[in-house]
Amino acid sequence: MGKLLALSRGIDAVTAFIGRRVAWLILVAVLVSAVNASIRKAFDMSSNAWLELQWYLYGTVFLLAAAYTLQKNEHVRIDFISNMLTKKTRDWIDLLGHIFFLLPFAGLILYLSIPWFLKSYHSGEISGSAGGLVLWPAKIMVVIGFGLLLAQAFSEIIKRIGVIRGHIDEPYAGHDSPPAVDEAASGYAKGERP
Repeated sequence: MGKLLALSRGIDAVTAFIGRRVAWLILVAVLVSAVNASIRKAFDMSSNAWLELQWYLYGTVFLLAAAYTLQKNEHVRIDFISNMLTKKTRDWIDLLGHIFFLLPFAGLILYLSIPWFLKSYHSGEISGSAGGLVLWPAKIMVVIGFGLLLAQAFSEIIKRIGVIRGHIDEPYAGHDSPPAVDEAASGYAKGERP
């Protein structure tokens, strides 16, 4: 388990490095948007390339930060239901969800996106909009993003197994805090009434 946990730490380090840096692209996208709007208002001219650059930047942030979001345990949950479950149950749901849903989904998208990107790259595909950009840089972000997400899914599986087996402490702040149901159950065990 020690080698797997070391692999998980390595994946986490790469994910965190990329996630922290790619977040700055939001600022770049905002600046591009502001410049584009200013030029459009001041000189009554614009370019589809500026608009496409904005969605390239936003898409890159979304795709490359998905793994970082998963690593930080910030993905969407149904808290109402999750908070009614014990920590052990939540750990098992996370583990099985990563194995049976996230891994196949990320793997399938990665598998399908590689030839999609290669075809675009080799053909020199460009946007259908007048003055549009080359498309392969946006398409390679899908490949890279789902590759990172797949690697991070493996890291999360390793960590969750480590937590379940007691090899490591809970890596997420708040994930191990007892939900209201656990607190109520412990009160009943002591003979207290709510």
